[in-house]
Amino acid sequence: MSEKKSLREAYGKTLVELGKEHEDIVVLDADLAKSTKTELFKKEFPERFFDMGISEADMIGTATGFASVGFKPFCSSFAMFLTGRVYDQIRNSIAYPHWNVKLVSTHAGISVGEDGASHQCIEDLALMRAVPGMTVLCPSDAVMAVSLTKKLYEYESYAYMRLPRNELDSLYQESDDFKIGKSVVHSIGKDITIIACGAMVSIAKKTLMRFKSMGIDAGLVDMYSIKPLDKEIVREVLKTSKGILTAEEHSVIGGLGCAVAQIASAEKRVMMDFLGIEDSFGESGTPENLFEKYNLTEEAILKKGKILYDKL
Repeated sequence: MSEKKSLREAYGKTLVELGKEHEDIVVLDADLAKSTKTELFKKEFPERFFDMGISEADMIGTATGFASVGFKPFCSSFAMFLTGRVYDQIRNSIAYPHWNVKLVSTHAGISVGEDGASHQCIEDLALMRAVPGMTVLCPSDAVMAVSLTKKLYEYESYAYMRLPRNELDSLYQESDDFKIGKSVVHSIGKDITIIACGAMVSIAKKTLMRFKSMGIDAGLVDMYSIKPLDKEIVREVLKTSKGILTAEEHSVIGGLGCAVAQIASAEKRVMMDFLGIEDSFGESGTPENLFEKYNLTEEAILKKGKILYDKL
């Protein structure tokens, strides 16, 4: 069984590493540093850490001020607060004037668990995809979170990356490199290919051999860059696969599935289905129980994949 690791812990440690190498990085948080793991940066570089209190809009405004004089600010909070509460400030204070501010959320999706619907952001990918020029990332393991955090520092534009509260299976090696706008192709299936992001990648990977035992040739692509999307790989999938199943810990409206469908529909007629949270809010419960209730499981992927295969 794969070792599970915390993506937010990986993010916090990487900020410290970047802080040691670069004096222009500053980190801002909204009274959640212990949870987002930016407290690690705070302990190491207190003079470059700014706790803005429960005032996310002020955090965004302050970050743009830092960016305007040459600093590289990273802002963190829970996904619900970092994207939903301050959408206006992100759109008009960061994106419109094009300031180099990085937004990194934790506690995204229903894996927030017992905190319930008010804290379970299942719309953040859709919200951030809609912001003109916004880059949107959703890593699937801790190694990838480290790599993409470093890439964000080097990236000369604004961007959003979502991280979960819970630990995820380790999928990659420390020597692996991940670029913005690219993806990881585990395999491309002749029958169907699953295109997944975040927590759903490791879950989908476990279904591949089970699909094979059912006589279905299934593949898997880790589409960690939601925007820009890896169009070349989507086209490769379209050349080989008869069907596509997307999987995400996010609403089926406006997230990864819609991004893939937008490309696929312009390229080739293909049968598609979408696994994610249907048009509903989450609720309080353990992450395991919620993933079961909202059909974010191996069994749900197998069921949807079989239905899709039967339509081919």
